[in-house]
Amino acid sequence: MAMSQRDEFALNGAVVLRGVVTPDEIELLRAGIDAVVHHPSPRAKVASTPDDPGFFIEDFSTWREHAEFAEFVKNTKLSAIAAELTQSKSISMYHDHVLVKEPGTRQRTPWHQDQPYYDVEGQQNVSFWIPVDPVAQQDCLELIAGTHRGPWLMPRSFLDHQAKWFPEGSLEEMPDFESRRDEYPIVSWDLKPGDAIAFHMLTVHGAPGVSGTNRRRVFSLRVLGDDMVYAPRDWVTSPDMRAVMSAEEDQRVAGEPLTGDWFPQLHP
Repeated sequence: MAMSQRDEFALNGAVVLRGVVTPDEIELLRAGIDAVVHHPSPRAKVASTPDDPGFFIEDFSTWREHAEFAEFVKNTKLSAIAAELTQSKSISMYHDHVLVKEPGTRQRTPWHQDQPYYDVEGQQNVSFWIPVDPVAQQDCLELIAGTHRGPWLMPRSFLDHQAKWFPEGSLEEMPDFESRRDEYPIVSWDLKPGDAIAFHMLTVHGAPGVSGTNRRRVFSLRVLGDDMVYAPRDWVTSPDMRAVMSAEEDQRVAGEPLTGDWFPQLHP
């Protein structure tokens, strides 16, 4: 019997979902992504070096600024899929992340886990990686199956490798996965618009540059299940949710669910 997507997600911390985003939703995301590229928010970052022949830009928490993204996150069936994958009764928004690598970009996104950069704790969560362009396997997000079971690994800034989150020595360092690729269960796929990858926020992942004339525009949706709670940090998280929330919204207590305008319930 074939393994269910829920079982595969539980086992590997990652699963490919075929045809789960409609053509109309893909057009919404393309329009929103192109608007972000032309008018990035103050939270945007250029993540490629000046000598890179391509260009890599990312932006965060833009769904309330772009009607296309707001329509997508409130209506997509991905929130129901997240409930099934995590066995959660409800699913709430955490944040969105736009990632665009222009043709010829060499900059690799280093191996990392997402959750150590965040201000949330818990196990029931999903990140969706949703490309709006065809992605060949050689250009696809790569994930190391099973790493969602831990441990937490030291988060570092991607370009200068600084530990700006947890104190030096407080977490295990990221192993050199790249030089020992054959020793690890690395998964990736050929993707068409409409496909998505669902992965746990602790699953170690990275991404190559893009080859040839390919362009890789991706909308990433991060959602929270039943056991996910606020975990305030003594440092600026990535993304810095306090930079987009009002003072009233920032009056939160450790251990409580994230609710309010920035974290609406998406399912049911």
